[in-house]
Amino acid sequence: MKTLIHRYGTPLTTGLFLVSAVSGVALFFRWQPAAFHLMHEWLSLALLVPFGLHLWKNWKPMVGYLKRKTLIIPLLASILVAVPFAVNGMMKSRGGSPGFRAMSVLTKAQLSDLAPILKASPEDLVARLRADGHKVDTAEATLEGVAASSGVRASELLFKLMPQRPATP
Repeated sequence: MKTLIHRYGTPLTTGLFLVSAVSGVALFFRWQPAAFHLMHEWLSLALLVPFGLHLWKNWKPMVGYLKRKTLIIPLLASILVAVPFAVNGMMKSRGGSPGFRAMSVLTKAQLSDLAPILKASPEDLVARLRADGHKVDTAEATLEGVAASSGVRASELLFKLMPQRPATP
């Protein structure tokens, strides 16, 4: 076990820290968030294991930092920097991303209200949903209602009804 800790603790900590740093920077600048989000969350969580091994390996120097009180100021500074972000996050409404909020509004709208946005007539939307096998009584129905009775997600129905973009050459 001691060999494992000495051989892999610090290198794994370094490797996973670099992955966490690169993915964190990519997320900060919103560069390909879908590619980096899960990677950042899971591998940053996995970083805790080699970090624990690294601490175990370097326990005596860590105790020295504690005795000399040189660890206290960096830890307090880190906490002081982190607290405003946490407080700000807790104070905000839980609205989420604008895209998800818009999706919620659109799937709760009546088909008659949704039709102009989707560049179709209310009757066309009803006909298209019926042709796909969904039970729709009138254009006053909502995609949430249709989805609930059909056992599908409302967002799937909305995506099917959206006009197709022309292909770019």
